[in-house]
Amino acid sequence: MRTVWLQMRMALVVAALFAIIYAFLSLIAYAAGLGTPIVFAILASVLVGFQFLIGPKIVEWSMRVRYVDEMEAPRLHRLIERLARDAGIPKPRVGIAEVPIPNAFAFGRSKRDARICVTRALLNMLDEGELEAVLGHEISHIRHRDVAVITALSVIPMICYFIFQSFFFSGLFGGRDRNNAGLLAVAAVAFIVYFVSNLLVLYASRIREYYADEGSARLTGKPHELASALYKMIYGSVRVKREDLREIEGIRAFFATDPARARRDIVDLMSADLNRDGKIDPYELRRFSAEAGSVSTLERFMELFSTHPNPVNRIKRLGNL
Repeated sequence: MRTVWLQMRMALVVAALFAIIYAFLSLIAYAAGLGTPIVFAILASVLVGFQFLIGPKIVEWSMRVRYVDEMEAPRLHRLIERLARDAGIPKPRVGIAEVPIPNAFAFGRSKRDARICVTRALLNMLDEGELEAVLGHEISHIRHRDVAVITALSVIPMICYFIFQSFFFSGLFGGRDRNNAGLLAVAAVAFIVYFVSNLLVLYASRIREYYADEGSARLTGKPHELASALYKMIYGSVRVKREDLREIEGIRAFFATDPARARRDIVDLMSADLNRDGKIDPYELRRFSAEAGSVSTLERFMELFSTHPNPVNRIKRLGNL
């Protein structure tokens, strides 16, 4: 039932995004001529396509990824191979990212081109059950084609931003007449649509994270292991230097957790670790899910601008799976 609800919400987001862009481009076509919005759409599609093609190389370079064979990382290969087989997808390439942040991420152009990487800090931090749960989360991202889905949806706010820039500068430097006032009005609408559509894309990204959490719980049968891993990853990210966070700013969306939010998130999550042993066991997960309060209004507002759900909500949801 939860999976069906997630799928329904995702379908509604996609429908809303494409309805918005269709209505907006129709408005632009009526105001400025039929060819103009098509040019923006083609330009945005070309840029996203180019980003899609070179994206894996950018991630590899930014995260200092080094691919490892079975001799060098037998545990990692064994877990990924089994999870991929259970998920019904080809085994992804396996890599280690040499960055001082405890996290994991999946990327690639398709299921056959997929790669799963973990950082050295994560390997040193998690036990086998927790590592399996995190890898199950990343395998689920690949299985659900999340990278391709979010990339495709991101075209929509990009189109709106191109339209905003074009009409804004045309209206600003084109002299003072009624036509220029109309161009500025279109630019203002374009920026509003860009802002709203970008929020919907971020919302879609958060849904995909919930979906991957559920996928991991189904693959491993141990949602508490993922909850414990998320807790450890957030706790470990608190100690990360700010300059290290700046280095990975552009690819935080790929991570299983958002390290930039760790200092805020850990305060709420420490109450789940009742015996302060640094883990979340099945009892602690059930207790936290039943007793933890809802997130504050400010936290719900801040979540609107995040690619990841609030971790309190994530862990409470894992306790109810």
